[in-house]
Amino acid sequence: MSVLSVLQERGFIEDLTHTQELEDYLSNNRITCYIGFDPTASSLHVGSLVCIMALAHMQKNGHRPIALVGGGTGLIGDPSGKTELRKIITHDQIEENKAGLRNQLSHFLDFSADKALLIDNADWLTKLEYIPFLRDIGRHFSVNRMIKAESYKARMESDDGLTFIEFNYMLLQAYDFMQLAKTHDCLLQMGGSDQWGNIVAGIDLVRRTLKKQAFGITFPLITTASGIKMGKTHKGAVWLDAERFSPYEYYQFWVNCDDADVVKFLKLFTFLPMDQIQQIENLEGVGLNKAKAILAYEATKICHGEKQARKSLEATVCVFGSIEIPIDLLTASSIPRGTHRAVKDDSIPSSIYKGDDVIGSMQAVDLFTQSGLCRSKSDARRLISQGGAYINGERVANFDRILNEKDINGTEILLRAGKKKYHKIILN
Repeated sequence: MSVLSVLQERGFIEDLTHTQELEDYLSNNRITCYIGFDPTASSLHVGSLVCIMALAHMQKNGHRPIALVGGGTGLIGDPSGKTELRKIITHDQIEENKAGLRNQLSHFLDFSADKALLIDNADWLTKLEYIPFLRDIGRHFSVNRMIKAESYKARMESDDGLTFIEFNYMLLQAYDFMQLAKTHDCLLQMGGSDQWGNIVAGIDLVRRTLKKQAFGITFPLITTASGIKMGKTHKGAVWLDAERFSPYEYYQFWVNCDDADVVKFLKLFTFLPMDQIQQIENLEGVGLNKAKAILAYEATKICHGEKQARKSLEATVCVFGSIEIPIDLLTASSIPRGTHRAVKDDSIPSSIYKGDDVIGSMQAVDLFTQSGLCRSKSDARRLISQGGAYINGERVANFDRILNEKDINGTEILLRAGKKKYHKIILN
């Protein structure tokens, strides 16, 4: 099976160019492909996972992926999918963010021996001279065609409009494609559905300047069964950086997904074989919950490693109770089989306090706020008044309640907000 068939079967592809030619190209060559990543933060998030996993599938099928960090275009900002001007960041911020992105991508891609490449488009974009660029590159672009692109139309119809600096973005991304085609024989660009116009522009520029056939693939915008954009939660983005979003929280994000999303997420966000995933399509209830545990374990393993996946599984069992993972369910998963029972763990998010600062002196509303379970005191009061705050499994009746000795279990206090948000207070 070709990698194109793999991506299609697993639900990655929304649109592509030159279908049969691309199939032949991928089937008969060890190709180089690329996806661009915006270095506006030091961490990627779950919303980027479709692109990352697509590159990983490319590598697993013998091809070479390039992760192109937009150090040059990041100084301008991509209007695609945006209704307002992006904040412009500095060179120093981009360098710091690049280091974080490479570290995260290394969990998904093997960069050894040039099996995958991390390249910064600042290497060539910051050296461009304006007049030669207009003469050699700009002459290939039609303004009439450019303004019909969805990315530009959305910005032009917004209150802020489209700035000239953003208008140049399509030219620069097309130039990236041409540069990679010239220096690395990279003739396939992939990206989110909002990148279609930019990708097609790059294909056209490669054809005009290098006389080569290039290709494009776009991925659909992934939403949850409830219609929410993938990776968005009450706490904001689900970051891939363990410092921003702990492995335990990452595991919880996946294990708490909607029943209707389990099969889709297994296809997109794990490497488990399709024949095994198809066998669970009719699972319900307890059986589906066991499949969710495997989804969470595999996704966490890929992003944070097997050790953190196991710790997150153990922590979840400690909080929510035992779970049995049958030996015949999604057998390609490396999740430990059998019944998992509660053991002492250190994976639940925690904070250390002096005992005297809490016992006999701190109100429950303050502890829930300081722990991060609630965003503000008013949020904590609302949670408590609605009966959603618990200390060691017992509902908190009054937000002005003072913590006392009876609230300590050993040296710990376990806080819970709602059904699934936990935080451990460790007293010393």
